[in-house]
Amino acid sequence: MPEWIKAYVRWVEAINYRVGRAAMYLLFVIMAVMIWSSASKIVHLPANWTLETAQFLFVAYYLLGAPYSMQLDSNVRMDLLYGRLKPRTQVLWDVFTIFILIFYVGVMLYGAVESTAYAFEVNERNPTAWRPPLWPIKLVTCIAFFLLLLQAAAHLFRDIATLRKVPI
Repeated sequence: MPEWIKAYVRWVEAINYRVGRAAMYLLFVIMAVMIWSSASKIVHLPANWTLETAQFLFVAYYLLGAPYSMQLDSNVRMDLLYGRLKPRTQVLWDVFTIFILIFYVGVMLYGAVESTAYAFEVNERNPTAWRPPLWPIKLVTCIAFFLLLLQAAAHLFRDIATLRKVPI
């Protein structure tokens, strides 16, 4: 494999590793927000921001963790037939399906960018009592889809290297 592909795979996986590890800690922030929500109800303090904040944080946690999960190969896979295939056939199947994933994530990224641009243009807000702006979570969504697209390409390069018996 060319050196630039090896460098690309290492660079993408280093970024996704760091982002994924950082995103793991969002669970603690979500727990703190939910504890605050429960405590504020006990003492009758209005906290109408807590549920939406927890939802936005969970979206960030889930989406930013996706490339990391793919990197670790810990994503959910239908193993009914895949597990019975020979290792080389599994890699060939992965090469085929990664193109479907790249197309899907590309379409999702396109839609996310359009939605984020709209949110910036009109200062889109959530139609609730708190009315938070939506551009931050939409921007996180764009970043997560972009990182997932980069990771999918890195995965494709790793699979091609495996087929050529040249490890990265």
